[in-house]
Amino acid sequence: MSDFEFRHAAVSPPIVTPFDGDDKIDTDALADHISTLVDIGLDGMVPCGTTGEFASLTEPEHRTVVETTVEAANGRVPVIAGAAATTVSGALDRLRSAAAAGADAGLVTLPYYHTSTAPEGQRAFLEAVADESPLPIFLYDIPATVGESIDPDVLAEIADHESVVGLKDTSGDIGAVDAAVGLTPDEFTVFQGVDAQLYPSVPLGADGGIHALSQAIPEVFVALGEAIRTGDDDRALSLHRRGITPLFARCTDHGFAPVAKVAAAHREFIPSPRVRPPLTLPDEAAREAIAADVDAALDIV
Repeated sequence: MSDFEFRHAAVSPPIVTPFDGDDKIDTDALADHISTLVDIGLDGMVPCGTTGEFASLTEPEHRTVVETTVEAANGRVPVIAGAAATTVSGALDRLRSAAAAGADAGLVTLPYYHTSTAPEGQRAFLEAVADESPLPIFLYDIPATVGESIDPDVLAEIADHESVVGLKDTSGDIGAVDAAVGLTPDEFTVFQGVDAQLYPSVPLGADGGIHALSQAIPEVFVALGEAIRTGDDDRALSLHRRGITPLFARCTDHGFAPVAKVAAAHREFIPSPRVRPPLTLPDEAAREAIAADVDAALDIV
């Protein structure tokens, strides 16, 4: 089991991976970005997730990103390292590497490209990873990229495994988050993965979120969490509707990594918004619109 706890309405960013002009990982920029976000008040760091372009990283680069994140976080917040892979052995290799780097937990998806032929296949995969994992595991339900959702019955069963401590639900279905809360033990952590659904998910029992835009407008997410914890619903609703939702719409148009990078670069949190193929950056007009949404969101805080 994990030895860390998240506060109510906690928010952690799936950290972008900055690239320099030679398409190498800019570890200095990554470390500075993480330190800035910790200082502002976010609750954890999630390297090598979808927004971190993990699928475009080599194995040595994957290790470098996790190691850099752990070093920069320096024990101030938990680090949940992405460990998605298409094989049990691949996921375990990434979990072992993350453990060696000092990460606090891993984030594991179902295999992508080929989907399971029955719920028993999902169960067998997740149990095989959990049985051998050196770290506590958060499941990551992201059917848009994996090809299927975690079966509710499988979730209910695997949530009792001693190594499985939580879920990031990026299904986009608030009903699925509601169901996940009801199907899992009280101590099981359920994170909303869709930025614009954090506010409506917490009253259903979600513990917080892992949100790409929190690394571009962290002040807005920190303020939203505080408003939720103090019961200031009017402020929470305003931050949700006016601060997060407009910028989130840009993500649906252009992708999470490109928008998060453009927005973070606008804040000068990272030097450049470069992405790797097959991702592309929005055109200049769209970048200006993203920057305007960032500025408008910060005005609310």
